[in-house]
Amino acid sequence: MRIAKENVDIKMEIPGAVIRQRTDFGDATGLGKISGEYFSLSSGVDTTPLFQGLEGDLCQCPHWGFVLSGQLTVTDAKGAKETVSANDLFYWPPGHNVKVDEDADIVMFSPQYEHSHVINHMIEKTKS
Repeated sequence: MRIAKENVDIKMEIPGAVIRQRTDFGDATGLGKISGEYFSLSSGVDTTPLFQGLEGDLCQCPHWGFVLSGQLTVTDAKGAKETVSANDLFYWPPGHNVKVDEDADIVMFSPQYEHSHVINHMIEKTKS
């Protein structure tokens, strides 16, 4: 399956972040359906307040992805940090927050049910 970025539905757009998600992008046996996602994020974006209220106040969905441009730092539940930059492949296990160090574009693949729950939670947080 192929889809152009412009045809991936925008699920959330706030100052500094555009989150696109294509559901039913594939099936990962054992994880169920996956979604393909394209995130455009501005420097300074921090997911910490958006994840408040989720288990541990962290994203509990795993992600596999690629950094097209920019730099991000991920912090896990134990406080360990890892920085990913342009042209890096990454895996983020459940239990993380993300801070954008430099304007970034990333592509991710995530279990659809779990990440849709997180995205919907973030959308609700921006309304309050």
